[in-house]
Amino acid sequence: MFKETKIIFPLSLILATIFAIFEGGNYLLAWLPAALIFFLGLSALNALWQWTGKSRTLFWILALALLLRLVSAIALHVFLPINGYPDSEQQQAGYVFYDAFRRDTAAYDLAQSDAPIISAFSQKDHTDQYGGLLAFSAGAYRYLSPDAHRPLLIALFSAFAATLGIPFFWMAAKELGGNKLTNIATWIFALYPESILMGSSQMREPFLISFVAISLWTLLSWQKDKENRAAQIGLGIAFVGMLLISPAIAIITLVFLGVFIFIQNEKSTISPKQIVIALSLLLLSIFLLSSALGTTKLNSNSPLGIIVEWTQRAITWDIYQLERGSGWVQKLFEEMPTAIHIPFVTAYGLTQPVLPAAIIEPSTLIWRVLGILRAAGWYALAPFLLYGLFTLPKQDSPLARRVWTWFGLGSWFWIILASLRAGGDQWDNPRYRVIFIALQALFAAQAWIMHQKRRDAWLPRLLAVEVIFLAFFTQWYASRYYARFGTLSFGAMVMWILSLSALVIIGDIIRIRKKTL
Repeated sequence: MFKETKIIFPLSLILATIFAIFEGGNYLLAWLPAALIFFLGLSALNALWQWTGKSRTLFWILALALLLRLVSAIALHVFLPINGYPDSEQQQAGYVFYDAFRRDTAAYDLAQSDAPIISAFSQKDHTDQYGGLLAFSAGAYRYLSPDAHRPLLIALFSAFAATLGIPFFWMAAKELGGNKLTNIATWIFALYPESILMGSSQMREPFLISFVAISLWTLLSWQKDKENRAAQIGLGIAFVGMLLISPAIAIITLVFLGVFIFIQNEKSTISPKQIVIALSLLLLSIFLLSSALGTTKLNSNSPLGIIVEWTQRAITWDIYQLERGSGWVQKLFEEMPTAIHIPFVTAYGLTQPVLPAAIIEPSTLIWRVLGILRAAGWYALAPFLLYGLFTLPKQDSPLARRVWTWFGLGSWFWIILASLRAGGDQWDNPRYRVIFIALQALFAAQAWIMHQKRRDAWLPRLLAVEVIFLAFFTQWYASRYYARFGTLSFGAMVMWILSLSALVIIGDIIRIRKKTL
């Protein structure tokens, strides 16, 4: 341990020396907390790396993941005021997300006031729906940065929060599969562009991503050893963290893990004590969520009624915002039946962020780079998530079929729910979606392994369909800004995409059947 400290301590000082340059305010007062956070964070990462078995691959994943988040945080903080939109208050302050700007500003104001930190949960200013991240940020500013507002301080916590979940995900992947699954899934989990963006911003998602990964590892470890104290402590930390930051995610995670216990083994038994604990956590999550949502004006009085009514209103509001903010969506809504609005918005959300739009739509350099990287990440991952569904009947055993079916259903349930809840928004869709990147990374990695084993035709077919989709959307977006590309109505474009996709798939099926005859 002393040997590692001799390396970590000077490294922390060096990194803090660089990081503090960009934080603003008194340099020494910026450097001291940064050095402390770097030392504690790197020490924790080192301890977790040793706990996992000191894999060289994991070492480089952790180093690259942390470095990319730190560099991204600094780059965004520095270049957004320069290359962002001048009329955007949040961008001029160095924030990518408006939610982060409002919450972080409120956190610093709370830190500078005489009010106790716990007042963050009072919901008076509504900058944080649940209060947990607002309280954490206010505490960090009050005790670590009382002299100046340093948004990069919270981004530093986010970067470490996101990276600290990687070793737990690595161990969870090992419990589910071999080294190949572990390596592929962990690279996806650590380097998925949307996750990097979240881990470099003052958002709740990097914390939730790691809490989900920790809870998955704790469940798998607990199944192997019911007396595993580390797993019990980890589960407690993960769920307390989720309850404070987002009770809704705690509910969904609890339901996913609860069903997962049953499908792992047909003869699985759960003790009454475990049922009581699970139900208590579920009821507490529902109570906290309904309490937070109940601060808005709702007609329902029961906790479940509040949640359902708030969700319905949120979906309706998001759809209204999408329609109001886009002229072509308004035109489409006028032409289609009302009953199709929600399915359309959900499908539209599944395409976000749209890669052709990121490439073609006029924007500043920093927003174009961000858009292309985020969209490229999603369009690289999505075909494997789809292909994974085709591999389910071909899994090696009934247990594997049950496990990967549940991971696939869980991934797509959340992806569709995120699209529905976000109303097709190009920013909310991806950031909601990435919260459960742990499930998606595992399912996509397993899909790739299955393709390497069987080399069936469905992955190439899905990739061909995606190419057709991107080609037509590229032409459609180009026609909106450059007259020489011609015009194609949205409905006609959809028909072309569906027709050509069907032709490719059916033609390939016929070709393969002819070869086998």
